Amino acid sequence: MAAHAAHAREPVLADYYRAFDLDPETPLHEIPLVALDIETTGLDPARDAIVSIGLVNCSSRQVRCAKHWYQVVRPRHLSIDSIPLHRITHAEVHHAPPLVEVLPTLLQHLQGKVALVHYHPIEREFLSHAVKQVFGQPLYFPLLDTMQLEARKHPRQQRSWLDRLRGKRPESLRLADCRARYNLPAYQPHHALTDAIATAELLQAQCCRHIDAGQPISEFWF
Repeated sequence: MAAHAAHAREPVLADYYRAFDLDPETPLHEIPLVALDIETTGLDPARDAIVSIGLVNCSSRQVRCAKHWYQVVRPRHLSIDSIPLHRITHAEVHHAPPLVEVLPTLLQHLQGKVALVHYHPIEREFLSHAVKQVFGQPLYFPLLDTMQLEARKHPRQQRSWLDRLRGKRPESLRLADCRARYNLPAYQPHHALTDAIATAELLQAQCCRHIDAGQPISEFWF
């Protein structure tokens, strides 16, 4: 992170990298986290766009709902096909700020924390691409992924012929299905802030059941 700070051309990026001083040997339960979710118009960061960002400060033991942030973003183009999924309309994005105005605030919220997500390719690839488009350099940030933590408990294995005959399927790693295994309540999906809170709650449940939060963060982040 210090090396990224030294090479950052934009002050907002340099400030973000300089603020990160977490020791990899710090136990997970001592790490300041920010649960993060973004909603997009599709799955390709080069072609699709971010339409909303939600985050909430948390740890492996707490969800600080009062310390949250939610922002609708005006994309270059809002596909009609994507509206039924994220339920953000043209009227909403018409009055929303463009991503170039939103990114500095987002980076401030991420400063000094580890991002907590469910299925990291979306947040990592879209945000890195967006920052590169705006500031000319991609964004690097450490992540903790509740999907990967769940995959450790339910590794995907080749099904036997008997399992296939019985119709036994691999355990789903979707956010809602992961939460259901811990008897967490069902939330309306595909709202950035709600999904961020849902991810923070899932981590707490995982730490109660099978994740040792006394282990160093280096065992979990990437």
